[in-house]
Amino acid sequence: MVKNLQSTVTLHNGIKMPYFGLGVYKAEAGEETYNAVKTALQVGYRSIDTAALYGNEEDVGRAVRESGIPREEIFVTTKVWNTDQGYDNTLKAFETSMKKLNLEYVDLYLIHWAVKDKYLDTWRALETLYKEGRVRAIGVSNFQIHHLEAIMERFDEKPTVNQVELHPLLSQVELRQFCKEHQIAVEAWSPLGRGKLLDHPTIVEIGKKYGKTPAQIILRWHLQNDIIVIPKSVNEVRIRENANVFNFELSLEDMEKINAMNENKRFGKDPDNFSF
Repeated sequence: MVKNLQSTVTLHNGIKMPYFGLGVYKAEAGEETYNAVKTALQVGYRSIDTAALYGNEEDVGRAVRESGIPREEIFVTTKVWNTDQGYDNTLKAFETSMKKLNLEYVDLYLIHWAVKDKYLDTWRALETLYKEGRVRAIGVSNFQIHHLEAIMERFDEKPTVNQVELHPLLSQVELRQFCKEHQIAVEAWSPLGRGKLLDHPTIVEIGKKYGKTPAQIILRWHLQNDIIVIPKSVNEVRIRENANVFNFELSLEDMEKINAMNENKRFGKDPDNFSF
């Protein structure tokens, strides 16, 4: 049961990852990202998700280093971008990310998208980094079932995490079931559907019942579905509000109402039709 901000899921390699974290996609490099991460860590968040693409790894690393919290208590994720994929390029990209973060290790390193004809070589590089102890866990982002199967057929290590677009309008039931069967944790980016679900009648109605905001209802739905979440915000009030989801539980009936909202609707790119 997810009881608080520090509650963790144990990945299949034994590493513990917080169920709840802060995403910093589109957070501006510099003070905006630094302050958001600093605030989140003060509130009690222990997982921070960044990526080479976001251009703010330096600020994440600085906030982590200056937080006063022992490094081993903070879970840091970053990702290799599409233009840096392939075996040698990925190893170089990882070194660049490490210099920017200025941390001794990364907790989770992800392939950002499954770039055709490259992602298998990229995974081989991630395996190398993992076996060398440079990263504590390796995983993927935006991978479909057939991408995961391709990795599992060819490599010793399978992804510990698959981070995908996931929210009540895109509940990814089949993918989640596949991942569950293969002990791959599922993490939601855009867990609130880029804010487009916050005025959905079903969510608003359930929110009134529990005295909670629409965002809190949606995040609670994720957690009760065993999904890792990284809602992004640079606003202190929102960062605190998003985290206030551990003092109530959605009924089975309300969970089913939200489950029934699925329309397979994406607000981001389709992994099988993505221009790399």
